[in-house]
Amino acid sequence: MAFLKDAIQKYALPYKTNEDLTPILDAIGDAKIVLLGEASHGTSEFYTVRAELSKRMIEEKGFTLIAVEGDWPSTQRINRFIKGYTEEQTNVKNVLKVFKRWPTWMWANEEIAEFVTWLKKHNEKKEANDKVGFYGIDVYSLWESLDEVITYLSKTDPNGTELAFAQKALSCFEPFNRHPETYALSSINISEACVDEVSKLLTSIRANEDNYKDPGEADLNLKINAMVAQNAEEYYRAMVRSDELSWNVRDEHMVEAINEIMDYHGKEAKIIIWEHNTHIGDASATDMEEAGMVNVGKIIRQQNDREDVYAVGFGTHSGTVIASDEWGIPYKQINVPPARKDSWEAALHNAGAFNKLLLFNEENRSLFSQWIGHRAIGVVYNPNYETYGNYVPSKIGNRYDAFIYIDQTNALSPLTTDE
Repeated sequence: MAFLKDAIQKYALPYKTNEDLTPILDAIGDAKIVLLGEASHGTSEFYTVRAELSKRMIEEKGFTLIAVEGDWPSTQRINRFIKGYTEEQTNVKNVLKVFKRWPTWMWANEEIAEFVTWLKKHNEKKEANDKVGFYGIDVYSLWESLDEVITYLSKTDPNGTELAFAQKALSCFEPFNRHPETYALSSINISEACVDEVSKLLTSIRANEDNYKDPGEADLNLKINAMVAQNAEEYYRAMVRSDELSWNVRDEHMVEAINEIMDYHGKEAKIIIWEHNTHIGDASATDMEEAGMVNVGKIIRQQNDREDVYAVGFGTHSGTVIASDEWGIPYKQINVPPARKDSWEAALHNAGAFNKLLLFNEENRSLFSQWIGHRAIGVVYNPNYETYGNYVPSKIGNRYDAFIYIDQTNALSPLTTDE
């Protein structure tokens, strides 16, 4: 650890103001895909620093796409709001109330409200092709996405084949009362489950996508929702068979969604991806590799030239976080204890208890490529079990291209339901 402490002290840069992010902007260079992580889904600074970095990439480097670890139907409400696709008069907090799936605090929070407000003001000064879009790339919204497909096709092509496929798919899932777990368990005893229905829907929409061209992105919305339905069906079947398999299905879907979004906006499109460190950091530099798991960071690096992809990890030593004791129950503010003494976060703290950033390059990457535990906090969190979990064995210098460390962090601010 003494060797690592020396390396951190030699290469770390202080991070006090937004101007101190400039070295990361410089290192990003001409990359067209920038992945911004977080060590938890409930830390204010991870959201605000990502927002500031994203603002600068938008203004200084021409990024026009943001993809986040959220449901497509819900984030489309944000996209339509910031791009002015809707005549609806509303405020940003009303828009964010559309995030009703637990954990709601991930996107219905004050930090996102501030960023979305900035995005809307930014877009008001731009021509249509230069407006920034905001998209959800997660896989959970099976029923909501089918609802979106049926609503759209009922208006635009009520006698079409695609609507019939969508209605048949929805009817296949209806017996499960919109409970993914019920479908997942039932699928064990169903040879084909609802595979054919969602596959036919997506295949038909892809074959006839020229029929749905729309300047308000309704065509992209239709295609992605159909893709979500197909991949969510696969995800929920995989969920009861293997954690590793369902993880791979989910991250492969997110990459597919990213590629669809970029293809839709043209070869010059540049995208910022907001997800947990476990998704954006290269899985091949963690113990996920041994378990046969992939992730967004690894796949994106494999699919693109190395200089086109840049990944930034985030971490903290201690503070507070929003999370829950168990899946599905109300959130609360939880104290985050000081990082485990043999961890990456402890090494950063011991090298100087202040905010800092590190850039990994050919000169120093090998110095940060020893195996070390790297903290990951999920939406369910019990700090009493930290000693035995929450740390992912990682080669930090290979997992990321840069790292932003906030020594003491604070819980984010969820929107209250009565606002």
